[in-house]
Amino acid sequence: MSAVHGVGHEGMQKTLHRLCQHFFIPVTQTLMQDFVMVCMTCKKNKIAQLHPIGLLQPLDIASAVWADIAMDFVEGLPKVSGKSVILTVGDRFSKYAHFIPLGHPYMVTSVARAFFNDIVHLHGLPASIVSDRDPMFMSHF
Repeated sequence: MSAVHGVGHEGMQKTLHRLCQHFFIPVTQTLMQDFVMVCMTCKKNKIAQLHPIGLLQPLDIASAVWADIAMDFVEGLPKVSGKSVILTVGDRFSKYAHFIPLGHPYMVTSVARAFFNDIVHLHGLPASIVSDRDPMFMSHF
């Protein structure tokens, strides 16, 4: 299989077709798929089959304090008092920020509770939130 696949690294279907032209081997499609999936040359040169996202759009200019905020997580920190993650919440107008420590693993409910206790309690509900589309932010939060 490696001799036939190494000719062009053209994927599973073409390699299977080329193998069946030259040899009579009862090779199943899953065996060939597993072989092609571990090929390092194919992994390096594979083109993503995703639709283009589109052009970037600029954010609206923030007009009031704590009306437009940005949120993100900082992970991989050493554990202090059982907390190893920081939720950063920054105001896009004044550039003031809050850093909320969280324990790992954190859940959507704990992030929402920390957000309401530390941000909404002090500044009210924001008009817009900018995030990096983290699964925590894209859930029912």
